[in-house]
Amino acid sequence: MTKTDHPTWPDPPTVDDVPADEVQQEAPLDDEAPVDELTQVTAERDDYLDQLQRSRAEFVNFKRRNEQERGQLRQFVARDVLAQFLPVIDDFERALATLPDDDRENGWARGFSMIQAKLTTTAERLGAARIDALGSPFDPSVHEAVATEPDSSGSHVVEVYQNGYRIGDVLVRPAMVKTGDAPEPETLPDTNDEAFDA
Repeated sequence: MTKTDHPTWPDPPTVDDVPADEVQQEAPLDDEAPVDELTQVTAERDDYLDQLQRSRAEFVNFKRRNEQERGQLRQFVARDVLAQFLPVIDDFERALATLPDDDRENGWARGFSMIQAKLTTTAERLGAARIDALGSPFDPSVHEAVATEPDSSGSHVVEVYQNGYRIGDVLVRPAMVKTGDAPEPETLPDTNDEAFDA
């Protein structure tokens, strides 16, 4: 007996017979959607990471630049403060240099010496360093020549009238000097000719 011979055998429904809301169609496999989403998320992550690294580098540069500016400002303020009392230090040094040896142990002379020492210590705490000029080659960036020995090349400092000071790389005041020829090297006695007695 076949299907066509049996009167109660149901015919299979056709697509046209099934209502549209009951038709279940399989969604086509879309492999590209997850890959595109992953690529987009990875690109966003890389962009955020790049922005973070740039922001961090800018902050580090800002911090370093700020510290440099503060250090320079400190040097300039210290220079201005030091420039105000350098003449007082000079006056004390000149007074103590002309003091007779007999009077150096007097109470007022020791008091002057202590005041001069305190001023010098304060200048050193501000970062001031005295420019060593005597005997060095003349350098117009740190020396101010006010006199030159006659018939000399003026290449070296032969006398210091007023000490110069600097704070770090900042010049507070140049040294006031007299220039002349280079100092003669000290001649040592030749001991090679002496006989060696054993």
